[in-house]
Amino acid sequence: MAKRLQGAVSPYLRGHADNPVDWYPWGPEAFAAARERDVPVIVSIGYATCHWCHVMARQSFSDPAIAALMNRDFVAIKVDREEHPGVDGSYLAAASAFTRELGWPLTVFTTPEGRAFYAGTYFPPEAVGATPAFGEVLAAVAEAWRSRRGELVAMGDEVARALQAAASATTSGALPSAAELEAAAHSLEAEEDREYGGFGPAPKFPVPTVLGFLGELPGAPRALAARTLQRMAASPLFDPVDGGFFRYATRRDWSEPHYERMLPDNAQLLALAVEASRWDGALGWASPLAVDLARFLTTTMALPGGGFASAQDSESVLDGRRDEGGYYRLDADGRAGVSPPALDEKLLSGWNGLAIGALAAFADRGLEESAAAAALTAAREAAAVVIDRHLVGGVLRRASLDGVGSAAPATLEDVGMLAGGLLRLALASGEVVWAVRARELVDRALADAEASGEAGRGIPFSPPTQDETLDGLGLVLPDDPAEGAAPSGLTSCADAALLLAQLGAGERYREAAERAMASVSAIATDRPIAFGAALGVMARLRAPEVQLVVVAPDAPGQPDRGESAALLEEARRQRAAVRAVVSPAQAEEFAAAGFALFAAREALAGRATAYRCERFVCALPVHDAGALAALASPTIEG
Repeated sequence: MAKRLQGAVSPYLRGHADNPVDWYPWGPEAFAAARERDVPVIVSIGYATCHWCHVMARQSFSDPAIAALMNRDFVAIKVDREEHPGVDGSYLAAASAFTRELGWPLTVFTTPEGRAFYAGTYFPPEAVGATPAFGEVLAAVAEAWRSRRGELVAMGDEVARALQAAASATTSGALPSAAELEAAAHSLEAEEDREYGGFGPAPKFPVPTVLGFLGELPGAPRALAARTLQRMAASPLFDPVDGGFFRYATRRDWSEPHYERMLPDNAQLLALAVEASRWDGALGWASPLAVDLARFLTTTMALPGGGFASAQDSESVLDGRRDEGGYYRLDADGRAGVSPPALDEKLLSGWNGLAIGALAAFADRGLEESAAAAALTAAREAAAVVIDRHLVGGVLRRASLDGVGSAAPATLEDVGMLAGGLLRLALASGEVVWAVRARELVDRALADAEASGEAGRGIPFSPPTQDETLDGLGLVLPDDPAEGAAPSGLTSCADAALLLAQLGAGERYREAAERAMASVSAIATDRPIAFGAALGVMARLRAPEVQLVVVAPDAPGQPDRGESAALLEEARRQRAAVRAVVSPAQAEEFAAAGFALFAAREALAGRATAYRCERFVCALPVHDAGALAALASPTIEG
């Protein structure tokens, strides 16, 4: 039996390399083998830190009897959903025709042409209630393929046609009004658990995308975001020893977490905590939370060569046995002699972009000097390694492991999240090179949309490439605009394009952001819990737009050092769509690179000088903190 998974980039696939199952990685070879053998396909999808994926692996995929059934009657494909989100999305959509219990591990049975005709999630080794044993499922599907193949093929074709028809629908609309955004926020308030915080019953997720949207609106919505974040930080969802939030809680009071810690969750919650530190009354709890989250990312999640791991496992080995959450239930002394749960060291472009942006925002806020310096260094290193390893010939890759690139194509979320992170790093560091790279990524997405025809459907951004296997099977679906734990690709690109416009790169970027958000505005305002990040971008497109640039003298130790420090602190305190602290030389570099916000920005009379603008209409430059504070508009500060 071939060991095809041993050299995989995905740690999840490597973890299955020694199974008795004759696994194939995702690719055309598996489907060709199924056609040659005239057998159906099992597409098994999961990820390295998924608890129930581990359970099914131990119970079924390591069982020689189960493996023998799989090898005899099927071709089996193992997929890491984080490496191949397009594959995961396509088969999740297909699986929804067969089960309402969607999740991972996802088990999909398909024809040799990749058409799904049956699906489920976790199947136990023995029947439990209405859930059949996995061996029984395998036997039933194999018998159906032998005796009722025509029905299965017809069902698979029907599901594929329905998905393609839904995907080809043209989208259009207009940006929501301020009143409609407020109404979306009020509908979220109605979903709040008033006793424990969060939204809805168990299981409870931190939904940072939704909290980010609420934080954009002053008054009750922002208070709801603050209340939710503060309660989560004080609950069992947050690890008080190492920092970091767990993926979700299985109980309404945030107890019994699902213990894996995900990079995108914690990056977004860091960015939210940084922003919350500017809200009235939040400094006392938001600032320490931001520091804890920044340290978690720069220590626990940091990879030796730069960049950040995708996730940390929920399971560890304690007393010779695997224990979900056992490590996290230990205090600091108890953890000292125990190996921590493993990291999924796969480097993902988009998720690293979220971390880069969040750490850059934290460094810019300057809440703690040593932590801020470490955050900026880690963000720079991550940006450098992602660009070096993943931007090949101008085309972005999605993933790598130990410097070896995956064949998986980058998605739209990779483009948008990385571009947004690089722009925020440029603002925090004063280094224009990151902004130039970000603009190149967004420009490519705009050009690809024109070339593919997506722009004609009102979608201004397209990913650089498609999954060739999905494309060959006719199963490529557009990026899902709905959002779960992270912004969609469409929203991420709109966010980056809006930032480019705010930096003065051109109004065409703002227009692209508006078109993208208008295409989902109706469904987003109707279902705000699933479109939080999109609503956040829509709110920023509607809001007054503060651009704040501080130009400080190059040399340290200037006579006005105290005045500069106070001015910088006031600039950091204020809420702004764009904030940058640059030297005169850096301002010139930004302006020369085509970012008009920095044109003619100088340190007047050799003193630190603040320029406060609203949509490029600027007040007279000021030198002292009091004068800058006086320029802040109550309508903007909310």
